[in-house]
Amino acid sequence: GKMVIATELCALSEYRIYPGNGRLFIRRDGKPLFFGSSKAFSLTMQRKKPAKLVWTQAWRRLNKKGATDVTVKKNRRRTNKVARAVVGLSLDDIRKRATQKSEVRSAQRDAALKEVKARKVSNKGKSGKKAVAGGQVNKVPKNVKRVKR
Repeated sequence: GKMVIATELCALSEYRIYPGNGRLFIRRDGKPLFFGSSKAFSLTMQRKKPAKLVWTQAWRRLNKKGATDVTVKKNRRRTNKVARAVVGLSLDDIRKRATQKSEVRSAQRDAALKEVKARKVSNKGKSGKKAVAGGQVNKVPKNVKRVKR
């Protein structure tokens, strides 16, 4: 079979370090850091960020370099619409309305509007109250006491 060589990864560049190369540095907190070259060691001692050095793996990862494997797009499941009953209508009523032709519905709407208009006309003749211009009700803020007339 194949011979396995124990390699370390450089703490700065993330390149492989083969036996007999590089240097091991133990940080004050006890964490061992392996460096593949004096350059990597020196830059780390200067507190240089690996992500800002173009030749490091960190920089390449950050700038999306050399990502050969194209990620397969995940197919998301569409959420299914579920018909639910509304306060005024049962589910069957809603289904009936959905299957109805739009002409039928618009005819119904027109009929309802005509009825409302007719009611308004009949009310105008009867009620002694003056109709407020534009059919608006005088708005009184909630914190003001209403005076009954």
